Amino acid sequence: MRLPCPCCGWRDLREFTCIGAADYLERPTADAPPEAWDAYLHVRDNPAGPVRELWYHDPCGTWLVVERDTVTHVVTGSRAVEDAQ
Repeated sequence: MRLPCPCCGWRDLREFTCIGAADYLERPTADAPPEAWDAYLHVRDNPAGPVRELWYHDPCGTWLVVERDTVTHVVTGSRAVEDAQ
């Protein structure tokens, strides 16, 4: 599989590290109740189909939000985290 890095172009999967769902970017506030933190850290969906994932491109140090289909692995887009919010 190949992923598009906004800085380097299309690159081989071996250059990236997948962190998980892009939901990690929606962190609770510091004063959020314990239940919000528990959900943030432990409750995840595992959908079949389109997802937004957080990836790190090791060579250039860019954090990406990658949109892909978990069934077909077709990548439909990516952008740097700072541009995705």
